[in-house]
Amino acid sequence: MSLRIEELSDRLVVTLDRPEKRNAIDAELIRQLHEVCAELEARPRLLLLTGGVDGIFAGGADIGQLRERGRLDALAAINSAAFARIRALPMPTVAAVDGPALGGGAELAYACDLRVCTARAVFGQPEVRLGILAGAGATHRLPALVGEARAKELLFTGRRVDAEEALRIGLVNRVVPEPDGLLDCAHELLDEMAKGSALALRLTKLAVDAPAAAHPHLDLVSQAVLFEDDEKYRRMTDFLERRRPR
Repeated sequence: MSLRIEELSDRLVVTLDRPEKRNAIDAELIRQLHEVCAELEARPRLLLLTGGVDGIFAGGADIGQLRERGRLDALAAINSAAFARIRALPMPTVAAVDGPALGGGAELAYACDLRVCTARAVFGQPEVRLGILAGAGATHRLPALVGEARAKELLFTGRRVDAEEALRIGLVNRVVPEPDGLLDCAHELLDEMAKGSALALRLTKLAVDAPAAAHPHLDLVSQAVLFEDDEKYRRMTDFLERRRPR
């Protein structure tokens, strides 16, 4: 197996597990990511995606396989389809990055809603130096994260971004100084999300990810659904009772 999967009550913890290949993303790993997505589409939960704390998130696509792919493989969207599916999961996702996240590995991290990393994390898109482009999401997700001009610089040059810069430019949400704290940080972030209504989380993610033309109509319909939800009534009643003078 290329993935290790831990199932908790409200989340899946998925760890890339190809240490001998620096967690390079190959066809089998992609197949298993599709299986994870199918599980989370059928039974929506939070997702924590990580390479563990062994100093590597994912060193990119498996170059041995990539070198042999032709134009029909490119059109088949082997990696980008899986990453798009992760991006579209119903509930929020967090990538926990220790060490290099390069090429397809960086694009896998970008596909998650939020990213936390260690101080030794490094992000980069070296594709142009290999004669290809970053075709699994970086050309549109990276500009959304860090702005068009900075994204173009990183995509055109292949320059790597360390953790400090990644935090400064908005590529990651949090940086932990030591690897031992990485997964705790990611779980703490997910714990904060889990305090909210699951339906409200789902509809908020749907609204944030929707194209501009969908607003404000999607927001209004989503709010209408939530206004009729029993969970909304219970939570607001609890809030008002806590505020009531004794």
